[in-house]
Amino acid sequence: MKSIDDYAPVAGEDVIDHLRQISAPLKGLKVVHVNSTKVGGGVAEILDRIVPLMQELGIDTRWEVIKGEETFYECTKSFHNALQGQFASVSDSLLKTYERTNQENAEALRPVLEEADVVFIHDPQPLQLLKSTPNRRGKWLWRCHIDLSHPYRPIWKYLREFARGYDASIFSLADFAQPLPHTQYLVPPSIDPLSDKNIELTPRMIRETQDQFYIDPERPMILQVSRFDRFKDPVGVIRAYRLAKRFSPGLQLVLAGGGASDDPEGNIVLNEVREEANDDPDIRILLLPSDAHRSINALQRAATFIIQKSIKEGFGLTVTEGLWKGKPVIGGDTGGIRLQIIDHHTGFLVSTPEGAALRIRYLMRQPGKAQEMAIKGKEFVRQNFLITRHLREYLSIMVAIIHGHEDRVEF
Repeated sequence: MKSIDDYAPVAGEDVIDHLRQISAPLKGLKVVHVNSTKVGGGVAEILDRIVPLMQELGIDTRWEVIKGEETFYECTKSFHNALQGQFASVSDSLLKTYERTNQENAEALRPVLEEADVVFIHDPQPLQLLKSTPNRRGKWLWRCHIDLSHPYRPIWKYLREFARGYDASIFSLADFAQPLPHTQYLVPPSIDPLSDKNIELTPRMIRETQDQFYIDPERPMILQVSRFDRFKDPVGVIRAYRLAKRFSPGLQLVLAGGGASDDPEGNIVLNEVREEANDDPDIRILLLPSDAHRSINALQRAATFIIQKSIKEGFGLTVTEGLWKGKPVIGGDTGGIRLQIIDHHTGFLVSTPEGAALRIRYLMRQPGKAQEMAIKGKEFVRQNFLITRHLREYLSIMVAIIHGHEDRVEF
């Protein structure tokens, strides 16, 4: 496990010193993070690193994962889709399952939740835990990672009643914030530059991964890494690839992803992708296990271009990862991707398969511009989207909500 001091060569010594100063008033504090899955997706990846870093700084930090039946995740997947603007009809029986499951988890976690000084509840799955923990003594924050800019109103109206009781909420972008009767904070997600998914790899390791998945190292390759989710638009990526291939016959496409235990739609979308690919020998559809971080890292470093053609996106850590690998990134013009891709500078923003194909063709013909974007993109991530910045902002929020009534806090 990496120490916080190991981040100094990447983030800077002053950043590490600042983290120690901010955390000093928080030593011994009991902090709990709660989400719905231990593996799969950006939230789990962030918690997997930020929790040990908080512990190293002297904060008594735990990570708890709620449990539920298939119908619970069916309900929360509908919530997820609805909060991102999609129509969703959720039956009363599913809503009762949602509330019952949260109640059961609240009872199982009661000693931990009641004793905590600060509780971070991640996304809508465990949102109702607050209502089911009446004897809590600490401050509770709802951390919403979802694009909540244009939610389907009936579902948001239902969930808002649970969110209203929190002491504060945290969103990734200002556009995602919704009117709530408490303080709101903006904290974009981040990547861990020292994780298996982001560390430097040798050329040999990259080549071994290409061989493993039958990728021709001599031909250009487009890569999208994401769960098989309609909001990630993998079918649109295939269509963009086919349009671009008319001008670059040697082009290859790799769609690499996996599932998450709280996403019951993954297999349905995966089958749609396979049907669209139609056995094209230059399309690789890779269903990777949740711990295939080195393989994803190698694929990203082997790629000529990274694409993340999302229709809706809370943030898009695969964009961050691609920029960190020094690759030109083409991303959907939506949500948190806009925060990372400065159009024509750190990458290109697109809205259609045709637009994505046009940008692929341009980058193929302008290698100098592609390299310029790659350099700018990596530095942009270093300055804005590393785990050290994320940790600093969480610590600052905790200081604010714990010591906010005091005129002065010593660092």
